[in-house]
Amino acid sequence: MKPIDLNVHQTAELKKRSRFWLIPQILLPVLVVAVSIFLSNTLVATKPDVPQRPPREQVYIVDTEPVALAANRPMLQVFGTLAAARNVELRALVAGEVVSVMPDLVVGATVRKGDVLVQIDRFDYEGAVTEAEINLAEAEARLAENRARLVLEERSIARYAEQLDFAEKDLERARNLLKSGNITQRGLDERELVVSQRRQALDQRRNTIDIEKAKVEQQAVSLKRLEWKLSQARRNLANTKLVAPFDGIVTSENVEAGRLLNVNDLAVAMYEDDRLEARFVLSDRQYGELALDDAPVIGRDIEVVWHVGGEPVRFAAVIDRVGAEIAPERGGVEVYARIPQQQTRVGLRPGAFVEVTVPGRAFPASARLPETAVYNNDHVFAVVDGRLAKRPVTVEAWDNGTVIVSGELKDGEEVLTTRIAEVGEGLRVREPGTGKARAKPADDDVAAR
Repeated sequence: MKPIDLNVHQTAELKKRSRFWLIPQILLPVLVVAVSIFLSNTLVATKPDVPQRPPREQVYIVDTEPVALAANRPMLQVFGTLAAARNVELRALVAGEVVSVMPDLVVGATVRKGDVLVQIDRFDYEGAVTEAEINLAEAEARLAENRARLVLEERSIARYAEQLDFAEKDLERARNLLKSGNITQRGLDERELVVSQRRQALDQRRNTIDIEKAKVEQQAVSLKRLEWKLSQARRNLANTKLVAPFDGIVTSENVEAGRLLNVNDLAVAMYEDDRLEARFVLSDRQYGELALDDAPVIGRDIEVVWHVGGEPVRFAAVIDRVGAEIAPERGGVEVYARIPQQQTRVGLRPGAFVEVTVPGRAFPASARLPETAVYNNDHVFAVVDGRLAKRPVTVEAWDNGTVIVSGELKDGEEVLTTRIAEVGEGLRVREPGTGKARAKPADDDVAAR
């Protein structure tokens, strides 16, 4: 008989017992979960019904702006510089020593029209005027003498013609007497000689008259030359003074008393301070839009702004002329605007950097709205009875935070200007502070966002 292994027997018993206790451990959690589900379903099924509020329609608080149909113009903003419309360089027109200079003739000084800036020595030029006057007086006297001789010759020729007539009549009588034998041939010949002499004398007088007329004409031409010489001498005398041609500002000076100036030497340069102009460039597109406008480019009113000490100073200007050609290196057309008068306490100076505002092309029957009013660049939303209605539009121009549009807009209707992500046709809106939508509200009016 084999001996029994107690360890093996005990191990088998323990396995049987563990299988017995495993079944309750598994069933208990399952039972707990099932009971929980049953109780939860029972509570849900037996709870009392709670009245539910119907879903609310959202109303957006928005800003609007009324449509005002008109001929709107965008304002073109460009930059430019100031320049003098009239500059002049005063050069010496005659040579000579500078005897006087206007006091305080320095760069930046203000001069008035007619001020004598520089005086050149007048002595030689006054002598030239005196000599020219004397020569002219002598020529006038000779002309008067020649004219008197001409008158004398013209008067004497009548007497020579009368004497020739008497001699011819006497010759005719002698010829008649010769036929009757009352006069000899010699007497006839003598009378014919007298007629010939009288005719020759008359021809000489006529030639003398022609000569005297020629002398008169020659002296008259000489007189004109001497008159021009006198005018030239007087002009040279006047040119000994360099006079300011207009009110202006001195930009350079190169004279002092005692200096010898030659003809064409630069003495003073200046510009007219009351005729400044703004020079700026319009792009090809900007100039093309202005050219298509009904109003001409020349004569268009613009505004020039000069920032001085952080404060903008505004000037009215008028476009005076346009460049002759498009300048590729500057990217457009150069435009010149005249500033007629300086009406502010700040004196403009050439070279200043300025801002220029130019009224652009006019778009008739258009509306100016904030940029936020336009969606997708092709439509806006009008507020009709408290709801949004889509209006197709065409963007004509963008203008410094606003947009000019044309399309299916009515004058006076309100247009949405608030940006809404959920924007769409039929969306309910109201203005701030109204407390209700524009449409007639229902009894269960909704709250605003």
